[in-house]
Amino acid sequence: MLGVENDMRSIGEMARDSGLGVSALRFYDRAGVLAPAWVDPVSGYRWYEPEQLEEAQLLAHLRRAGMPLADIRLVLASWSGADTDLVRKLLKAHLRRLEQGLSDARSEFSALRALLDHRENVMTSLRIAAVRLSIAAPELAAALDTVRFAASTDPELPMLGGVLFDIEGENLHVVATDRYRMAVAQAAVAGHDGSRVQVIVPTPLTDAMRVLLNSAGPVRLSVDGDRVTLEAGDRQAAGQCLDHDFPDYRRLLPQAAGRRTVVEVAAFRKALETGPVRSGEAGAHNLSVLRMEDGGTVTLCTDGDEDSNRIAVNREFLLDALAAGARDRLILELGAPTAPIAIRRPDDEDTFSLLMPVRLED
Repeated sequence: MLGVENDMRSIGEMARDSGLGVSALRFYDRAGVLAPAWVDPVSGYRWYEPEQLEEAQLLAHLRRAGMPLADIRLVLASWSGADTDLVRKLLKAHLRRLEQGLSDARSEFSALRALLDHRENVMTSLRIAAVRLSIAAPELAAALDTVRFAASTDPELPMLGGVLFDIEGENLHVVATDRYRMAVAQAAVAGHDGSRVQVIVPTPLTDAMRVLLNSAGPVRLSVDGDRVTLEAGDRQAAGQCLDHDFPDYRRLLPQAAGRRTVVEVAAFRKALETGPVRSGEAGAHNLSVLRMEDGGTVTLCTDGDEDSNRIAVNREFLLDALAAGARDRLILELGAPTAPIAIRRPDDEDTFSLLMPVRLED
């Protein structure tokens, strides 16, 4: 088909101008909703007539509004004809469903708030105990370096705007999460009676503590009510803990499942930095799409790879997790496409990062 590039839009141009991703356009082609005007019989590349742009833009609006595929078919079938009455009825019916769904959601949230009000003081005892303990400065420094990248900066979620210090027995676990990633590390402590105490140290105070941890000797950590202090020689960093409850991170820990392999960090980082990426929603971030072969090799999927076992992840988050791992080799665990990706240290599997996968457009 000579000259097709001059007369038609490529699938990339259609995606750019319509607001639909390339993978979404492929999906709607397979679903028989918006078929390209011509498909190259050799390369399989899709081309669209200029007048199809309006339908693609309409489809993008309907998709963002959450309209079911069956109704989208009817809207597009009626759009080019004279039956605008059917289109209006379908839009009105979908709006009623959305309004009813919002009303139902408000009722459920009211019930949830009542449950939260009933148990708002249950965790208070974990924050009021007095603690005095010592810890090796290099261990605490390594633990903070491992988790700091995952702390949230979202003002709407202040309880995640710090690092959890979870002290129990002879261990200190430090935890940070911003919902999309979570990092956990541990260090041994001495002088603690064994009872469990939890405090959320704000990230500015966490960073101030980290500055004090350049010595090889022990430092002293104390918690007194809502105040936490780290002493290193004659210097100290102290401040108020966050007055919030941290999520029960233990319930989020990964199960021993999925496929795992050891990756050479330098080579894997280079592959991520130079390899293929996909754009996230509204171009907010770049995604790396991973697949683990039967032999344990991790490969980066190209845009046309439709393997059902591929897992998409925020590339920047994955690079951060690899750097925080602070090892030349790390264990990478891949499960189902909807399961978190785990990055562990070979010499300490209780220190790890979790990254939530990103759903690829259908």
